[in-house]
Amino acid sequence: MEDTWDVKGFKGVVERLTLGITRVLEGLPGVTDVRFVEREPAERRCLMSWEQKNDCVLPDDLRDFYLTTDGFNLSWCSKLESEPVPLGSIVINSVAKLLPLCQRTIFSLPRMPSLADLDSEEETEGLDGPHEVPHFDNRSRIFELDSCGGNGNVCLVFRNCTPGLEAQESEVWFLDRALYWHYLSSSFMAYYRLMITHLGLPEWQYNFTPYGPSPQAKQWACLYRPLTSHSKPHVDPTGEPIVNKLDPSKAFRGKTKQPVVKKKSPTQSGGSGGTPKAHGGSGRQSGCRR
Repeated sequence: MEDTWDVKGFKGVVERLTLGITRVLEGLPGVTDVRFVEREPAERRCLMSWEQKNDCVLPDDLRDFYLTTDGFNLSWCSKLESEPVPLGSIVINSVAKLLPLCQRTIFSLPRMPSLADLDSEEETEGLDGPHEVPHFDNRSRIFELDSCGGNGNVCLVFRNCTPGLEAQESEVWFLDRALYWHYLSSSFMAYYRLMITHLGLPEWQYNFTPYGPSPQAKQWACLYRPLTSHSKPHVDPTGEPIVNKLDPSKAFRGKTKQPVVKKKSPTQSGGSGGTPKAHGGSGRQSGCRR
């Protein structure tokens, strides 16, 4: 009985940790092979070692998350012609993989410019938005939370950093494949809810960019999240959202005009007025007889 209670208690922790997303996914049509990787909590000494090594203080919500589970990994598939196709993926790196972005091998190839070399003041000054864009140099400390399957990077960003001092305030940003920054949330917990809400669909982070996800990713989003597949509603010049404004009288105007078009046709008017022309014709014929 004691083992049974422990299993049920652990399942309850998993249910609260995933916010019930596994049951939601299993209830969606075509979804199969929902897998959640169970992880042990991270040790406090590992968190303290990470903070000392990187001169950063982990936010309280992220610290509590790591003390519950050392990372997050959930994946699911969709059936296409009875074949499971990997589709959804929700990942948060473990403490050991919470590395500075500049240390990733893809950004540290030999004889290649570093990210700091690509950082340009001219490009960031012209960007509109209430949040200051992160920098790749020592003004910001950037750590990768999720590699997004090669479609970008979700990063924990400490901005306005001073060398030799611990950075304390952090935000979550998305770095797209063109190395442009896009703001996601002010805290890890807000990003966590955002991540769960989008079900780990491909390229969901691009909903927070001006250009959005690819057409294929939009099709998947319309299939599994039809009501929230668009991050920003279209707005007309008056500021009102455009929500299916269809006027039947205008949409089917061509059908109501068909009788009018027939009356205006010269061919049809000549055919319908055959009697007067017949009288004129008979008069001319009688004149010829004379």
